[in-house]
Amino acid sequence: MRTPDQPVLRDIVLIGGGHSHVGVLKRFAMNPVPGVRLTLICRDTHTPYSGMLPGYVAGHYSYDDVHIDLSRLAEYAGARFYRAEAMGIDRDQKRVICRGRPDVPYDILSINIGSSPRVNEVEGASDHAVPVKPITGFNNRWLALLSRIENHDGPLAVAVVGAGAGGVELTLAMQFRLKNELKQRGKDPDQLHFHLFDAADQILPTHNPKVREVFRKTLSNRGVKVHLGSPVSKVQEGLLITESGETLQTDEVLWVTRAGGPEWLKDTGLALDDGLFLRVRDTLQVENDDSIFAAGDIANVLNHPREKAGVFAVRQGPPLADNLKRLATGKDPKDFHPQKKWLALISTGDKYAVASRGDLQFDGAWVWRWKDWIDRRFMKKFNDLPPMEEESKLPDTAAAQNAEEASQAISAVAMRCGGCGAKVGSTVLSRALGELKPIERDDILIGLHAPDDAAVLTVPPGKAVVHTVDFFRAFIDDPYIFGKVAANHSLGDVFAMGAEAQSATAVATVPYGIESKVEDVVYQMMSGAVEVLNEAGCALVGGHTGEGKELALGFAVNGLIDPEEVMSKGGLKAGDALILTKPIGTGTLFAAHAKLAAKGRWIDSALASMIQSNKAAADCLRKFGSKACTDVTGFGLLGHLVEMTKPSGVDAELDLSAIPILPGAEETAAAGILSSLQPANIRLRRGIRDQEKWVNHARYPLIFDPQTAGGLLASVAADKAEECVRELKALGYPHTAIIGRITAQDESGPIEPISLRD
Repeated sequence: MRTPDQPVLRDIVLIGGGHSHVGVLKRFAMNPVPGVRLTLICRDTHTPYSGMLPGYVAGHYSYDDVHIDLSRLAEYAGARFYRAEAMGIDRDQKRVICRGRPDVPYDILSINIGSSPRVNEVEGASDHAVPVKPITGFNNRWLALLSRIENHDGPLAVAVVGAGAGGVELTLAMQFRLKNELKQRGKDPDQLHFHLFDAADQILPTHNPKVREVFRKTLSNRGVKVHLGSPVSKVQEGLLITESGETLQTDEVLWVTRAGGPEWLKDTGLALDDGLFLRVRDTLQVENDDSIFAAGDIANVLNHPREKAGVFAVRQGPPLADNLKRLATGKDPKDFHPQKKWLALISTGDKYAVASRGDLQFDGAWVWRWKDWIDRRFMKKFNDLPPMEEESKLPDTAAAQNAEEASQAISAVAMRCGGCGAKVGSTVLSRALGELKPIERDDILIGLHAPDDAAVLTVPPGKAVVHTVDFFRAFIDDPYIFGKVAANHSLGDVFAMGAEAQSATAVATVPYGIESKVEDVVYQMMSGAVEVLNEAGCALVGGHTGEGKELALGFAVNGLIDPEEVMSKGGLKAGDALILTKPIGTGTLFAAHAKLAAKGRWIDSALASMIQSNKAAADCLRKFGSKACTDVTGFGLLGHLVEMTKPSGVDAELDLSAIPILPGAEETAAAGILSSLQPANIRLRRGIRDQEKWVNHARYPLIFDPQTAGGLLASVAADKAEECVRELKALGYPHTAIIGRITAQDESGPIEPISLRD
């Protein structure tokens, strides 16, 4: 993540990762504005390019060929990426309401969320039909359909509702792919039947007659049965019914009809048309709110109505970015006038395409190759990101004005004497923490609910106190998720010893800035942390927050334990099985993320693992009699295992092939992208027997990989290990594995306590 040199003055928040917003991110990356921060809110990490979707369905492209990695692009642009779903807008408070996380404040807002077919307008369609948009939902169902083909025998009927360009193109792409799949499996492709429905009396109504005729013949030659002039009135499981009374038994129904905006827009008070599309002016500002912009399918440009096509969303990207910059720097936005005619290249599934522009039409295999070249060139702009040189980031005149304002802000907020310990102001803290709801416990006499110089807790008789502390700087740009990871990481040592967490005291460093921005960062970060602490039954009882260059957070955690039930690093016994509850690889993955070399879905998987609590796993291990346990963190898997073997007086054998690995970690490690802590951890290689034999193994670097909020490494009696693993998986630790065994110490002593095998 990047740390800005200037304090944040204005927040531009982008809802949705559509074609316009990826253009905005790229434009800001090439020419950022000092003091202006971008935040992208999107529920999907990979956004599809609609122009290549039919080619993906037909099998001509891979998933990565047709998707833009938003996590990577946001990192490149210096933007915060919040993987979340927007559910509303509080315009009075200027906040975006999100599902499952705190609201996100904005100064300027832009919406590019596309649209979805109105399946709710037809009885049963929302339950039994698959809307093509949002494309993520369609992709999951499409992959499931491909999987069904492998085991399906007999006829298979697929109905597509909507005979516009999108419906026709998708029908032909699916038919081409599915017939090829059947042929490859030695099945009869003629058992596959496609039906295309539309209420209109012609296909592709927005295109000229010559284009329609080409596709009419293509559909006929491919055996697609077209049903026109009678709307679908009802969809049941396995059955589709039209208003004319026609019925069709079907195995799959896909919906590609007239689309609309999401229902939540109704509650925003923003100007909408009958289709729930935002009414926008030529500047792309919403008709009744100057601080909110909209582009792409969700926008209805009042003076220039156009078809809902990706080409317009792409073309709106640059003027949208420029107007966002202009408004952020105190200038008036400029009008944008879209072209009156546009080129549409519509494929037929089999690497053949038809070009349509006004009254023009031409087709051929060469048109598909032309389309392929255009599409790949477009995707290359967002997936092949050039290195950024500081010289290319010099601000333009408007940005220079903002830079001067940023400089003035630095004078106001950054010139601290340090005599106060660089503390954050009490009013900022009280507002930020005031909305948090940490749990209250009867054993806390003085805590956050009644702050004093220190917290006071009672200790039950017969219990021992466990105390630990952890602290580290942010490695992602989402303070809410970072707060979750930091709290989970800090609780790890308590759980690893078999203790119950009781209380936590926070220590945080927040980048200096104007009060409202600092307040939000503290609130977002501590909201995530308190959610994790509350779930663990751990009360936040106080803390200290100071200013610094980078965001950082840690906790001092207290727990209670029965002295007879302690799990320690020194409890390994020869003959025990070695169990790991989570996959490893966070160090190399986040090192790669900083270098734009990690796929967004790899980072998603890593974060999902990092925010998963170890509490239930520790309880399970203790139930199965484990006496030796540790959480895998900064020293890496090998480092923590060596820490266990030495006090236990045993050796250990690791099975490299059995160690669970996070997606992408082997790839990034193989590329030589390793954590900055890796060299220190590698010094422990002297504890490996015959290490030269394993140096070139693909997983060898990963046993030294430092982890954040890693899993538990524990030993369990060999005869209980399999049952323990099954229970851990049932508890939600699906990657749990037996990764080795504990052996008696070699007679020569604990010089090389670790053996490796594959």
